[in-house]
Amino acid sequence: MTATHHFDVLIIGSGAAGLTLALQLADHAQVAVLSKDQLEEGASLYAQGGISVVLDQADSLQSHIDDTLQTGADLCNEEIVRFTVEHARNSIEWLIDQGVSFTKDGITSETYHLTQEGGHSHRRIIHSADSTGREVETTLLGKAQIHPNIHLFPYHIGIDLITSRKQLNHQDNHCLGCYVLDIKTDTPLTFTAPITVLATGGAGKAYLYTSNPDVATGDGIAMGWRAGCRVANMEFIQFHPTCLYHHKAKSFLITEALRGEGAKLLLADGSEFMEHFHPQAELAPRDIVARAIDHEMKRLGDDCVYLDISHQSKEFIEAHFPTIHQRCLGFGIDMTQEPIPVVPAAHYTCGGVMTDIYGQTDIAGLYAIGETAHTGLHGANRMASNSILECLVFAHSAAQHIKQQLPLSKDIEAIPAWDASRVQIAKEAISVSHNWDELRRFMWDYVGIVRTNERLHKAQQRLKLLQQEINDYYSQHRISSDFLELRNLADVAELIIISALQRKESRGLHYTLDYPEIDNDHPPADTIIAGKS
Repeated sequence: MTATHHFDVLIIGSGAAGLTLALQLADHAQVAVLSKDQLEEGASLYAQGGISVVLDQADSLQSHIDDTLQTGADLCNEEIVRFTVEHARNSIEWLIDQGVSFTKDGITSETYHLTQEGGHSHRRIIHSADSTGREVETTLLGKAQIHPNIHLFPYHIGIDLITSRKQLNHQDNHCLGCYVLDIKTDTPLTFTAPITVLATGGAGKAYLYTSNPDVATGDGIAMGWRAGCRVANMEFIQFHPTCLYHHKAKSFLITEALRGEGAKLLLADGSEFMEHFHPQAELAPRDIVARAIDHEMKRLGDDCVYLDISHQSKEFIEAHFPTIHQRCLGFGIDMTQEPIPVVPAAHYTCGGVMTDIYGQTDIAGLYAIGETAHTGLHGANRMASNSILECLVFAHSAAQHIKQQLPLSKDIEAIPAWDASRVQIAKEAISVSHNWDELRRFMWDYVGIVRTNERLHKAQQRLKLLQQEINDYYSQHRISSDFLELRNLADVAELIIISALQRKESRGLHYTLDYPEIDNDHPPADTIIAGKS
């Protein structure tokens, strides 16, 4: 018998978006927050640069809006961009009220230090040294851990959403909760709730090289799509231009803020190259910088390029980038004296489950926020430091919408328990690990920074074989967390490939040699895939 837990709101994911929503609702409802690893583990924890917000008098809301629209290559939803930018300051003030400490201009200053990153025309990145995500995540988690109405479940991974159409054969499609695997005990559980929220982050682990932590396997996107939600713009995978290149350095990102403070990208011979690719050089949008690095590496046959900020004083570097400085020193690289070897890596999923301004999906009772969602903010390319901002703004708007529905009905029909009676324990796990590695490698080789139709079709053929193996395994064996992640990555890979094949142009993060120009003959449109269920 599968154990059943009931809450008013079920939030799957414990990053900045999930915790912000939980804290906003906790005074009004019983809230469960699930995390498939330690509660703090996720992309939010590793965000270095900061959060974009207009605070400088020389800056303006319209400038932030214009920069976001331009970076998004004419595919942003302008209404959503304006809504996000206009609510940025309130979101930052809420974080400060929670106890988040941002870097000031000086010891005695009351003014926050702002930095500038790619795509921004002004200094508008508020930050906590170079570990903003850690400061935000740990502060919010500390508040959540002491709230009596927030119930935290580490090491619990979603299996599939529970919907009235699929589990109860209703004509409508209302989300009723989620089947969940307790990873510690390998026990399937049933979590029911009138409101369920997907806040599981992105899908960087679909690629061999990524700045994302191991938990970024697209779980929410895959579960939402399988339940019947439309998914949009999955071809737009942002590759961060600068991750540390070292055989022992796993997924360590070198923040764009270094370039905001004057760091230069260099070839092995010490020559600069970014001015040949864009007037803003190192401060060009991320897609342009990543493609430029990829181009130079392939042209020269080099394994990496170099990022040099050694012209700044040692004191400046240690004060502004303490985490990166210490991490590089651990690998024998003194960034105060020498350039840092860097390569591009998959970083951010700009597409996702389609939502409205309140985080509502196509399914009643189901919301999506953060990197899992497609709000229309990012368009074809996310501007630097708009990611945590999106988490905050849409967690707040979702909270306001959910509060209007309180008190929530607790009358949920009897839901069938998870049935594992006809499967057996797998004798070995080698097939899961092998398929995981194969998927990430062909996605990197064929669906990476530069694409062609031939490469995409090769990836599609490989994926079909892989998915058949996954389906066979699923029907015969007991599930594990590793298998669930593989299944979700395969679904996300399918969505990325289908979306990339549908877009017959190069726009933003999607660059194909078969259609190297923007299609100016047709108005830009989202690439939308209907829900699977």
